[in-house]
Amino acid sequence: MDITTTIGDMARAAKAAARSLATCSRPRKDAVLLDIARRLEAATARIQEANRRDLEAATGAGLSAAMLDRLTLSAKAIQGMADGVREVAALPDPVGAATGAWIRPNGLEVSRVRIPLGVIGIIYESRPNVTVDAAVLCLKSGNAVILRGGSEALQSNRCLTAIIQEALEAHGLPRAAVQAVPVADREAVQALLQQEDTIDLIIPRGGEGLIRFVVQASRIPVLKHYKGVCHVYVDAAADLSMAQDIVQNAKVQRPGVCNALETLLVHTAVAEAFLPPMARRLTAASVILRGCPETRHWLPEAQPATKADWEAEYLDLILSIKVVSDMDAALQHIARYGSRHTEAIITRDFTCARRFTREVDASVVLVNASTRFNDGGQLGLGAEIGISTSKLHAFGPMGLEELTTTKFVVLGDGQVREA
Repeated sequence: MDITTTIGDMARAAKAAARSLATCSRPRKDAVLLDIARRLEAATARIQEANRRDLEAATGAGLSAAMLDRLTLSAKAIQGMADGVREVAALPDPVGAATGAWIRPNGLEVSRVRIPLGVIGIIYESRPNVTVDAAVLCLKSGNAVILRGGSEALQSNRCLTAIIQEALEAHGLPRAAVQAVPVADREAVQALLQQEDTIDLIIPRGGEGLIRFVVQASRIPVLKHYKGVCHVYVDAAADLSMAQDIVQNAKVQRPGVCNALETLLVHTAVAEAFLPPMARRLTAASVILRGCPETRHWLPEAQPATKADWEAEYLDLILSIKVVSDMDAALQHIARYGSRHTEAIITRDFTCARRFTREVDASVVLVNASTRFNDGGQLGLGAEIGISTSKLHAFGPMGLEELTTTKFVVLGDGQVREA
């Protein structure tokens, strides 16, 4: 197999399929999605057999228990995928929605209307459920998609893609609307990233190394986030009991995700009252603490923090803590070390809250709430395909609307331009 030729053929087929999807009605798209959900449930044994082959290979390759857990498609996980497809089917269709309309002095009627992006390439690691999530979000938003999952999930992803293609074919839509790269070779990724004439957007999902590789190699626009260095700032006017609960949740609930808390900033006026009880709760949850000199004055058991700690996305039960003199210092720290992912302030001072939300440059800024809420489902988008920390063309969790763009539609009655 010539990988470059194969990827080129896939991309051209996807572009042709995208034309059919762009004009597909909502009832038809929803019917396809509901059929996909039914077929996933009916094919549980078939999916698990493919997944078993991936698990055997992954075990032989020495993958960690955590990675094997992420790779496993239990009957419950497959049911969860089917339920997720039905949830996407129930969401409003963004395609064709007008985002604004106005009439010009010469009588021209101008509107902006949502349209699909076209063809989306998604490069991701490990979890095979991403195959289904990404495919149905692209279908609902009228986009064709080429999926390149991790080599450890190759058999599972092939099986899931085939089931989706069977549903597409049953409803008269092209199978090429959803395709999976059929090989694990890294050369296939390189070839995919060169298809700028046929693929409109690349979305990488995975670790910082993967995303940086894609950004450097791609000739296609890339929506990305490198890492989530997320902060919570406990202000002088914070409710300290509330702050404890929020910090505990943000750090401990799921430390290995991108919206987990990594650095805690504490106003010096509340450091003495807040840090010792907070540290007891965190330590009881096995969190390792690393602090600045003033933090260690109140928490001598904390390890010394270095510059590397302020830059770190731990994805683990480790927390760096810095005591700051005022909000200016907190904002300065976030501006220097933040990753534009998620930032939160705990305060009862309305003026401080407004200033924080106005000045902090992040895809989601929260007041008196956990960083863990930076999630498409939690924010009411219904589902997400990822979180973007770049600003073109989406910033933050990407739901169906973020998988579309807009075009101008202008209605006239014979107008001609005079100047």
